[in-house]
Amino acid sequence: MNKAIIYIPNKNPMQSGFAKNNKWVLEFKTKDPTRNPLMGWESSSDTLTELKLEFSSKELAINYAKKKKIDFELIEPKKRKVVKKSYADNFLK
Repeated sequence: MNKAIIYIPNKNPMQSGFAKNNKWVLEFKTKDPTRNPLMGWESSSDTLTELKLEFSSKELAINYAKKKKIDFELIEPKKRKVVKKSYADNFLK
């Protein structure tokens, strides 16, 4: 049976904002990864690992996985703690 992970990917470190950070991704786990003895690369004959499906909400991703009978693991995003600072705080210490 196929196993998948449903998560929100991290933003690119080169981005400063949070726009376009609300897509949920369904990504399949690798079955039986093998190691190339010459180069040391990891490979697999499973082509589902190359597939990443994007969904606009968590519920859509879960419903898709249930409809296709895919075992999945849901990884909830951690909430960020926003600390409001002002420019004047640099000079008060």
